[in-house]
Amino acid sequence: MVKVDNRNSLKVTGIIKDIPSNSSFNFGFTIPFSYLEYVDPSVKGRRKEGFGSNSYEIYAKLRDGIKYSQVAPKIRRMEQYEDNLNAKNSDVIMQPIKDWRLYNTYNNGKALSGFIDYVRIFSIIGILVLIIACINFINLTTARSEKRAREVGIRKAMGTQRGQLIIQFLTESLLITFVAFLLAIVIVQFALPSFNSLTGSAIHLPYNSVIFWAITVGCTFITAVIAGSRPAFYLSAFNPVQVLKGTIQTAKSASISRKALVILQFSCSIALIISTVVIYQQIQHAKDRPTGYAINRLVMTMDNADIQANMQSIKHDLLQSGAVTSFTASTSPATSVDWHSDVDDFPGKQAGETVEMGMVSVSTDYFKTLGMQLKEGHDFSQDPKVDSSNIVLNEAAVKRLRLSNPVGQIITSFGVKRHIIGVIKDALMDSPFQSADPTMFFQYGGNHLLYSLSPNMSSRAAIDKVGEVFSKYNPSSPFSYRFVDDDYNKKFNLELLVGKLAAIFAVLAIFISCLGLFGLAAYVAEQRTKEIGVHKVLGATITQVWILITKDFVILVVISCIIASPLAFYFLQNWLNQYSYRISMGPGVFIISAVTAVVITLLTISFQSIKASLANPVKSLRSE
Repeated sequence: MVKVDNRNSLKVTGIIKDIPSNSSFNFGFTIPFSYLEYVDPSVKGRRKEGFGSNSYEIYAKLRDGIKYSQVAPKIRRMEQYEDNLNAKNSDVIMQPIKDWRLYNTYNNGKALSGFIDYVRIFSIIGILVLIIACINFINLTTARSEKRAREVGIRKAMGTQRGQLIIQFLTESLLITFVAFLLAIVIVQFALPSFNSLTGSAIHLPYNSVIFWAITVGCTFITAVIAGSRPAFYLSAFNPVQVLKGTIQTAKSASISRKALVILQFSCSIALIISTVVIYQQIQHAKDRPTGYAINRLVMTMDNADIQANMQSIKHDLLQSGAVTSFTASTSPATSVDWHSDVDDFPGKQAGETVEMGMVSVSTDYFKTLGMQLKEGHDFSQDPKVDSSNIVLNEAAVKRLRLSNPVGQIITSFGVKRHIIGVIKDALMDSPFQSADPTMFFQYGGNHLLYSLSPNMSSRAAIDKVGEVFSKYNPSSPFSYRFVDDDYNKKFNLELLVGKLAAIFAVLAIFISCLGLFGLAAYVAEQRTKEIGVHKVLGATITQVWILITKDFVILVVISCIIASPLAFYFLQNWLNQYSYRISMGPGVFIISAVTAVVITLLTISFQSIKASLANPVKSLRSE
C-alpha cells in the first residue's frame, strides 16, 4: 500500500518496465481516473466537456489491419453534436505517437514541420561537409596527377587497359575511405559522451544492428566512389605517347575544374559561417527582449493536499519570515500557459468564428508577485468571492477579441458571463520568439505556488527559511522548488543547440576546406618554383611574391562569398520566418563572414607562400 498526498492509500497492482530516456512519456506511477473522481468529483464532469478544453489527452490504438485513413472520416466531425458553437466548427484529428517528437506544427490537420526540420537541415549539412572532404581528395589527387602520369603511360604501353586503371584508382580511394571509416568509428565512440551532453540525448553506436552496418558501409562505399571517380577517369585517360615524351599538358585542363571545386567547398563553408552568426544574433535578440514580468528571485513550488489545506497559514508564515515579499498561486507556471479553451461569446463576434485563448486561474497578488504591469482597469480584490465572475485580459487577448474599450465589457466562457475589470500588459509566458499568447486570468487559485524572495536576504538563506515553513505544514513530503529564471532559460535550449551544432559544423567545414587549400597552396608553390625564382632575381620582394601566390586563392574565396551570401540569405530567411520576434539580416553579417573567410584563407596559404618567397632562387634556376 502506498499513501498518496498523505491522505489516501492505493495498492500497487503492477510494475512497468523502465521507459527509455528518449521517450515522450515520463512518469513514475499511474493511477486510475476513478481515484481522481473520488478526490475531486468535478473531474468526472470535465472529462465529458468535449474537445472545447484540453485538460486531458486521449489515446487510441487502432486494430490490426486498420489504417488511420479509414478512421479519419469517422472522427472528423465528432464535435458536431456538441452544444458549443466553436466545437461544431472544429475537426478532430489524431496524431501518431511516433511523430510526436518530430512534428508539432499542424495546418488544417496535416503535420507540416517541427523538429524534423532540424534533422533535415543537419543531415544536409553533414552531407555538405562530406562533399567538401571529397572535393579535397579530388583536388589534391588531380593536382598531383603529373607525379603519376609516367606510371600510367608505362602501364598503358605494356598493355594495361583503361578499365583496369580505373579499378586500381577506385580501389585506392576505397582503401583510404575505409581506413577513414574505421577511424571515424573510433572518433565517434569517444565523442558521443560529449555529444550526448550537448544535445541532452542518449545516443549510442548500435554495433549489433545489421541495418546500421549496411547503411554506414554503403555510405562509405558511395563516398569512396564519388571521391575517386574523377581522379580515376582523369588519370586513366592520359595518352601514353604524350606522357612518355613529356609533352602532356595537365595543368590547364585541370585548373578550371579545381578552381570550381574550391569555390564550391568554400561556398558551403561560408554559408555555414553566416548561419552560425545569424543564429547567434537571433538567440541574443530574444534573450534581450523584455519579458514583461520579474523572473529574478521568483520561485515555484507544486502544492498537494496538505499544502492546500494550510494555504493561508503557509502564506502568512512565509510573509512573516522576511524571506518572501509576495505569494500567490495559479494553474500554470510563470513561464507557460498550460490550459487553453474556447471563448463562447464576446462583443463583435462574427458568425461561426472560433476563438481559443490561454486560461490562467490565479489567487490574490498574482500580478504583484510576478511583477506584471496593469495597463488599464484594476486588479482582483483580496476577496475571491467579489471577483467570482470577473476577469483580467492581457493586451494580446484584447487585440484578438477586437475590443476597443475592454474594461466593463462582458464575454462568455464555460457558459458564464464574465466582466472585464482590467487589462494587463503582455508578458512572455510562452515562447520568447513568438508574440504573447492571448490569455484570460480569473480568480480561483491553482496548484502552482509562486513567491518572490526578499532582496534583503541571500537566495540560499531565503530558501532555507521557506523550506522550514513548508516542512512545518507538509512534513510528509520533501520541500522542492524551481527558480523561474531557470525555467525561462530552458526556452532557448533548442536554439542554443542549433547554434552550437551549426558552429561545430562551420568550424569542421572550414578546417577541412583549409586542409585542402593548404595542400593546393603547397602544390602551386612547387609548380611555380622557377617563376618565383625569376621574380626574385628581377628584384621582387617577399611581399610581392606572397601576393603573387595568394591572390588567385583570395579571388576564389571572394567568388565563394558572392555565391554563398544569397543562398544563405534565402534559407536563413525561411528559418527566421518561423519566429514572430526575429532579427532582420543586414549586410553586416555577410561582410563579417566574408572577411572571416578571407582572413582564414590568408592564414592558411601564407605559410606556403612565405616559404616559397624565402627559397633561394639559385637552387630553382640552376638547371636553366
